[in-house]
Amino acid sequence: MNSRFDYIVVGAGSAGAVMASRLSEDNKTRVLLLEAGPKDNSFWIHLPIGYGKTMWSTKYNWCYYTDPDPNMNGRRIYWPRGKTLGGSSSINGLIYIRGQHQDYDNWAHAGNKGWSAKEVLPYFIKSEKNQRGASEFHGGDGPLCVSDIAHKHPLIEAFITGAAEHGVPRTNDFNGAQQYGAGYYQLTTWKGWRWSTAKGYLKPARGRANLTVVTQAHATQVIMDGTRAVGVRYRQGGVEGQNIESYAVKEVLLCAGAIQSPQLLQLSGIGPAALLEKNGIPTVVDLPGVGENLQDHLQIRLTFEASQPTTNDELNSLFGQAKLGLQWFFKRSGPLAVGINQGGCFMYALPEESKTPDIQFHVATLSADMAGGKVHPFSGFTLSVCQLRPVSRGHIRIRSSDPFEPPEMQPNYLSSDLDQRTCVAAVRAARFIAASNAMKPFVVREIKPGPQAESDADILQFCREHGATIFHPSGTCAMGLDPRKGAVVDARLRVHGAQGLRVIDCSVMPTLVSGNTNAPAVMMAEKAVDMILEDYSDSL
Repeated sequence: MNSRFDYIVVGAGSAGAVMASRLSEDNKTRVLLLEAGPKDNSFWIHLPIGYGKTMWSTKYNWCYYTDPDPNMNGRRIYWPRGKTLGGSSSINGLIYIRGQHQDYDNWAHAGNKGWSAKEVLPYFIKSEKNQRGASEFHGGDGPLCVSDIAHKHPLIEAFITGAAEHGVPRTNDFNGAQQYGAGYYQLTTWKGWRWSTAKGYLKPARGRANLTVVTQAHATQVIMDGTRAVGVRYRQGGVEGQNIESYAVKEVLLCAGAIQSPQLLQLSGIGPAALLEKNGIPTVVDLPGVGENLQDHLQIRLTFEASQPTTNDELNSLFGQAKLGLQWFFKRSGPLAVGINQGGCFMYALPEESKTPDIQFHVATLSADMAGGKVHPFSGFTLSVCQLRPVSRGHIRIRSSDPFEPPEMQPNYLSSDLDQRTCVAAVRAARFIAASNAMKPFVVREIKPGPQAESDADILQFCREHGATIFHPSGTCAMGLDPRKGAVVDARLRVHGAQGLRVIDCSVMPTLVSGNTNAPAVMMAEKAVDMILEDYSDSL
């Protein structure tokens, strides 16, 4: 294989697949895309509800666990992350949410020029092929397909009406003029199939002679010449595989995600000098913010026994499973075509303290002890809620110089007073909606947390004992002006103190967006490609 390329992209996930596809549109530009996992050739990847299978697959999923979190009663929280072409877009819950306009305006106000809501909207539109067609806020012919949920579900309808009883209006578009409201989610699906970035961006590009895609290629180090990134060292075929070096004439682009992008920087001598020294790694760039500023959405799941049949009943019987299978096979419809969470809302838990919605609901027509787990043997449903903008901060730090050893992952959930109060208020908001006139006909009883959890202290204890990730770790290579204050990349996603090296994934978010992170990751990659091409055009 040719060992010299213009660009080397590390990670073929939500951002990396976009980067490789867009950069290789110029047939004179040589692009190498490295993916640590295998090809995305499992049926369960492409079936929307199949992430119940890939959630636990060590073949397609890193299956990480955090370090014991002292704020969560010392529990280790399971963190699934995609390990295949498409990355987490191949195993996620499919929900297409961009976040609030204010999220991006706040990035820009903090000094990140070019990242305001008005400036990022064209990239959301460029990336999107919305079933509803093009409009002021949506694209009609982009690579990322986005679909409506075709059939209205009585339980979701009851939730939306119940939210309205408490002042939350029904909305038809969480990604339009405002996010506030309750309604159905749009999903990254098309005609009953999952639509990952591997399918939307990478598959059409795979035939290009100037794009080389290597799977089972675990990046172990960015090759540095002084402070310039000149290539990537990787091992193909697992721990016992072959060590290979490839070189980048222009840039190395890290798209490995909020866990592995900072890990790879640290392994390459870019990070907090004390941490690097502790692990025997010579410091190339002393950059204190690498791996810090970790943020994630903590999910609190309330489960209920239902008085009417739910998806639990269908999945718990052979007849029901056959019915769902036939519905999907012949019509590409039904629960198998839409995943698990069909509806939700964005509302206020602490309205006196937040100017915009501060919590998000994911409503599932089934119930289980955890996301992707075995459904309960009774009719059940789930109202899960998360705080949108947590104040708590954690970190990602290498434990050794071994690139195959998972780093220290400490989320520090619920370490701030605001986060604690928001989660308690969020549980109470869920209970208010569940007790609405619209939902009363569906509810037999609340199973978790249950009536015994009534005081704020009881509810907070439930959150500590049962809270889990909603799969949005971010912020560990934060974008900002001043590396002395924790910034890792500048507004053009270039690593401070280094040359020829950028990070493009959710790790560069200075603050976590108010919602699911897949769509923002795609947007950031679309924007990054334009910035890279502009930078090289200006240098000619």
